[in-house]
Amino acid sequence: MTSAEARRVEQLSEPMRTLRRGFMIFLRVECGLLASTLEAYGRDLDALLLDLQEGGVDRIEDLTPKRLIDHVRMLGRDRAYSPATVSRHIATIKVLCKWLCATGRLPDNPADHLDQPAKWKRLPGVMTPGQMRRLLSAPCPAPNAKPDAIPLWKRDRAILELMYASGLRASEVGHIGLSDLMEKIGVVRVLGKGEKHRLVPMGKPAMDAMDEYVRDCRSRLVTAERAAERRDRGKLFLTKSGRPIERVRVWQIVTRWAKAAGLKDVHPHTLRHSFATHLLMGGADLRIVQSLLGHADITTTQIYTHVDRTQLTKVIKTMHPRG
Repeated sequence: MTSAEARRVEQLSEPMRTLRRGFMIFLRVECGLLASTLEAYGRDLDALLLDLQEGGVDRIEDLTPKRLIDHVRMLGRDRAYSPATVSRHIATIKVLCKWLCATGRLPDNPADHLDQPAKWKRLPGVMTPGQMRRLLSAPCPAPNAKPDAIPLWKRDRAILELMYASGLRASEVGHIGLSDLMEKIGVVRVLGKGEKHRLVPMGKPAMDAMDEYVRDCRSRLVTAERAAERRDRGKLFLTKSGRPIERVRVWQIVTRWAKAAGLKDVHPHTLRHSFATHLLMGGADLRIVQSLLGHADITTTQIYTHVDRTQLTKVIKTMHPRG
């Protein structure tokens, strides 16, 4: 539990704390959610429980549909949350209420008639191939770097190359182990949402960057002392202290080198979106892109099909019998 979570939990009554603890165990053990997803559920749950508590609802058995509707309205009106964020809160509430009914705490589901807000799907940013090349070539030694300094920029370049080559989420980067690299067949095994594994091709530039990182950088991050302590836990990408890299650090790496490359509004999902979009522009089948991204439902993948109109026109003229 993070310090922010701990502060929120301290404000809850003991019955609400017990409820929260049981639900989070259910999400982690029964649903198998990743740490990043659990963190998001925890934040949404805390917002609901604190709001209920402030409104005089001390027992979850007193939860009503009206109370849930008032909470959702508050999120959009008072906190000015976006429709997408409100939708995520509603999803958390629905899972919570189903669990409360399944465990006998509530006789009826008060979230049955909770509607999702109308949502305008904002397309994530996408870089051109030229911009991507600028980003991938940005990592380099610092001007004042000492000759014997550990070349962390090689780690950063390997991360950027792999994220673009394989369409990885920031949360997936830290889970990759040395044993997940299958260089002979050119694929990497990725642990995605729902604890599901998938195999994704890497490409030669990504493999070359990782070979250089493992040889020149990672080997120096894992000293004999750290290896004895097993700090690295067999993970591929490590911090300066020899521990597995975390999602927040991946975000910092991407934004740092994007800024160095003169690119604005670039974050890890931009690389994932560019990976999918460039594949589709090159003629890849949507089902293949779905598999590479690890999407359970193809409707999730369809957001990546915003190929520009000139490309669509070219496809129609080339492929349509009456084009």
